[in-house]
Amino acid sequence: MASSELTYRGQQAAAADGAHGPAESKPRTRQQLPQPLRYVLGEQRLVFSLVGMALATLVFLLLSPSTTTTTSSSSSVAHLAAVGLVSRQYQSGGAGRMAFEEGTGGVRHGRVPLGLKRKGLRVVVTGGAGFVGSHLVDRLLARGDSVIVVDNFFTGRKENVAHHAGNPNFEMIRHDVVEPILLEVDQIYHLACPASPVHYKFNPANLEVRIARIFNTYGPRMCIDDGRVVSNFVAQALRKEPLTVYGDGKQTRSFQYVSDLVEGLMKLMEGEHVGPFNLGNPGEFTMLELAKVVQDTIDPNARIEFRANTADDPHKRKPDITKAKELLGWEPKVALRNGLPLMVQDFRTRIFGDQKQQQPDGSE
Repeated sequence: MASSELTYRGQQAAAADGAHGPAESKPRTRQQLPQPLRYVLGEQRLVFSLVGMALATLVFLLLSPSTTTTTSSSSSVAHLAAVGLVSRQYQSGGAGRMAFEEGTGGVRHGRVPLGLKRKGLRVVVTGGAGFVGSHLVDRLLARGDSVIVVDNFFTGRKENVAHHAGNPNFEMIRHDVVEPILLEVDQIYHLACPASPVHYKFNPANLEVRIARIFNTYGPRMCIDDGRVVSNFVAQALRKEPLTVYGDGKQTRSFQYVSDLVEGLMKLMEGEHVGPFNLGNPGEFTMLELAKVVQDTIDPNARIEFRANTADDPHKRKPDITKAKELLGWEPKVALRNGLPLMVQDFRTRIFGDQKQQQPDGSE
């Protein structure tokens, strides 16, 4: 009995040990797991949760730079509005350029690219005290550029740019362009050429250049006695002198107002094309028709006097501006009958103003 009892108890002990040993090594069934884990593992919810978190992280990383840019843009627009400025986007040669001007109420909506505020250029205008050059100086200063006029006053006049004397962005240097001068600038408008411009076939300095062919131009500040037909007719009519027409007066010319030329020069400089470009007004007038316009504008009783013509006088001079219209988006806007009165007013002030300053014997 004793041995049997011991054997029985040993079997129970072994059975008990087996119950604690092998039973613990078996994996737990899903029913034995806590309820939150059973919910996550059920129907592959864990896989979907992990995929969802990965997609959310990817979307967040992709959208975060845009959000930052939008925030920066909004703050920039708010800053511009605070200081009374609005932005305006310009397009030139396919590249965007941002300029800022005084606001007139409200800010234009849209993104404001940071760092694209237009910086004023440092520009040299040779011949800037002359007829065309002085008008170009007006436009460049109005645009916010710093302008250096280089002129030897051979044909230019200080009076043409005297109204800019107090402008800190304006500087005038009396200098002949045939002599070297050291200036650090962004752009150069070379208008110091009383004769026809030189056509270069090769550019050894590898500079970026623009070439314009300038046709007959008229307007205020033009030299009174420079021998060109428009200034001749206007000065003669104001002085009660006969209008001198050479030959039969049937030769034709085209006349552009100076502001149209300045606009063309600036578009040429800011564009991508070298040229040459014809800058002129394609409208044709015979010399007799021009004399008639001057008569209608100044004195209908002005007499016309015919004189012998020179052998080399061209019978026709008319620019073809197709290339300028297509590549520069430029064409003249001021008609002769609209621009001529402005020139007449300037000539009248200068001619009769000079006469009032003189004594009867001709001395000043």
